[in-house]
Amino acid sequence: MGIGDDAVEVRAQGWRTLAALHGLIESALERSLAESVELSVVEYTVLDALDRQDGWHMRMQQLARASALSPSATTRLVNRLEDRGLLTRILCADDRRGIYTELTPAGRKLYERARPLHDAALAEVLEEAATQPELAPVVEVLHGVALPSLAAR
Repeated sequence: MGIGDDAVEVRAQGWRTLAALHGLIESALERSLAESVELSVVEYTVLDALDRQDGWHMRMQQLARASALSPSATTRLVNRLEDRGLLTRILCADDRRGIYTELTPAGRKLYERARPLHDAALAEVLEEAATQPELAPVVEVLHGVALPSLAAR
């Protein structure tokens, strides 16, 4: 194996480790949110993205990027959440093709109930992952990432 092959293997191993941690986190969050507030992780992600707008709304394409979904999957998800009364869509006054999405009072209330459950489940799974030698370095890096938006919370 040459030097280039070694570098590729290091990156591949890092990616596999990150994917394993992601799988653990996603499973723990799915269980916690589904059992407690009947939300999936992606539904929570949408509510979270909209809540972070501080009373403003988001265009559908922005919501698709925030939730890592395709535009069509985002539309289906927004339809389901709208049917549940958790968010609403508004036509853009300047561009009739533009559609904004925002939380309803019921959506904000559910998000406020879900957020501490989400945060607790995330903390618990990261604590557990930190005890696993193959995952501990990634968890340590995650704890060292200080985003300005998180510091303001």
